Amino acid sequence: MSQSATASRIPAYLLPAPDSLWAQMQRSSGNPKLHLFNFLWSLWIFATLFFTEVESSFWWTVGLGYPLFVALFWLVHVRPFAEMRLWAGLMASLALLTMLWNPAGWTYAVFGCVYSGMASCKNPRLGILRIGMIVSMMASLAWWLDWPWFVILMSICVCLSSGLGAMFGYMSQLRNLELRHSHEEVRRLAAATERERIGRDLHDLLGHTLSLITLKLELSRRLFDRDPEASRRELIEAEHEARKALAEVRAAVTGIRATDLAAELASARLMLQSSGVVLECSGAAPDLPPEIERDLSLLLREACTNVVRHARATRVQLTIRVEAGNVHLRISDNGRGGVVAGGNGLTGMRERVRALGGVLRIDSPRGSGTTLEVLAPLKPPREIYRDETAAGPAVDGTARAFDASRLTERPA
Repeated sequence: MSQSATASRIPAYLLPAPDSLWAQMQRSSGNPKLHLFNFLWSLWIFATLFFTEVESSFWWTVGLGYPLFVALFWLVHVRPFAEMRLWAGLMASLALLTMLWNPAGWTYAVFGCVYSGMASCKNPRLGILRIGMIVSMMASLAWWLDWPWFVILMSICVCLSSGLGAMFGYMSQLRNLELRHSHEEVRRLAAATERERIGRDLHDLLGHTLSLITLKLELSRRLFDRDPEASRRELIEAEHEARKALAEVRAAVTGIRATDLAAELASARLMLQSSGVVLECSGAAPDLPPEIERDLSLLLREACTNVVRHARATRVQLTIRVEAGNVHLRISDNGRGGVVAGGNGLTGMRERVRALGGVLRIDSPRGSGTTLEVLAPLKPPREIYRDETAAGPAVDGTARAFDASRLTERPA
């Protein structure tokens, strides 16, 4: 049976709403089905069987209460987010009712605290108040039922830690999602701006020239029978203008390729500013070969993303310069440092730099920020090798063009 046919048999009320927790997890590239494994914690409701003898009332509470909890758990995930407070409150009420006959009924209160906190992510004070109310009522009922003090204390700690942890964790997840969307929007706007600039440049380059060539060709056609020599001159001038236009287009394409790094610098500046980080960049983006520029742009993007996500920095300093046939990229921040050499995407960055024939160096003492330096030859190794074999015997071309002794890599 197909998935669509199965979904058609489920009432619309029980399908994920567009603004449900399920839909939000899908939009954030998460897997809501994995989140459903939290349901397994509800099996603690049967723990009473292992600690004491149970009466028939226990089975009544399990037979009636547990299916109701399963329904509430599903509704929390698929109904609109605004309804989450209602379902969380019903979970807490079910916990208080179940505790009268089943001591493990406080398990439902844990879920009530978790989803009450998540429902109040936009107002943390209200969320703390709701969690405190649930915990207070649960503890008061447990004290009235004469539970051992250590059991009451344990249930209070579990409910508070679960509820507050879920609330602040969900708030952090929403901030990261908004930050990612803002970064994507910045890159989209930068790309749109670059396309507009390219369109203007090509229009300015070719509009006048092509119009002039068209007029000269038309004039040459009219003069072809009456004055062949004048027609020939017009054709020569049209050819000259066409070659001139071709040279201008090639120069413009070279300039367009050289603006990739400049566009990434602008995008990085906007991304960092949106996160409260100041970017200090010394000098403009140099004119680099397309292969070098593309990889450096990706390295810059990854480095700035790591700063935003992990560094907790307030200032980033960026330097790009070309000297002695090598390009040197240096990015330093004043964050917390302590970067692990194999984490935060650094492994992929090392492989990218190694493909350029360069070296990536990282200095990240804990508490003193991180400095990332890239030193690479302006010619990729394979291109250098091809040039040298054309000139003479094949030797280690990389060593000729790039002094590797300058690039002793230090461990991070």
